[in-house]
Amino acid sequence: MSIELVLGARRSGKSERAEVRASALGVRTYIATASTRALEPERLALHRARRAGRFVTLEPKEPDELVGLVRSVPGGVLVDGLGLWVGWHLTSGREVDRDGLVAAVAARRAPTIVVSDEVGWSVHPESALARRFVDELGQLNQALASVASRVTLIVAGVELVLKGGS
Repeated sequence: MSIELVLGARRSGKSERAEVRASALGVRTYIATASTRALEPERLALHRARRAGRFVTLEPKEPDELVGLVRSVPGGVLVDGLGLWVGWHLTSGREVDRDGLVAAVAARRAPTIVVSDEVGWSVHPESALARRFVDELGQLNQALASVASRVTLIVAGVELVLKGGS
């Protein structure tokens, strides 16, 4: 079992590092968790251009589709990113299926790389929704880290191995 969790802040370089790692492992399937409702079309365009020709990209139309995709995709997969996925659930009034996603990832036998945002290191959010987002994503990251064989944190483009280093 090869499960990797790649964490980092916004613009830390986590997606690029995960893509390099995925290529090295022969992973060719990329699940872009919230491409269909991206809040920043220019960032989406950069991500799409960077992975063009290198990955087959799957884009769930609804947030609840991710767990099924993770369960059903044969071979290796890169899932990017869980911050958008959690936000998509919360802004559409849905419960985050943390247990379902963690179980689906843990059951995979092919290389699986999951990218997530590491949040909550700065000012405390004022709104209840923002606080819930930080809590939900933090709990999801902890649960995924517990089943991952490798966990890395990307800071300013530099990879720090937190778990599973040599």
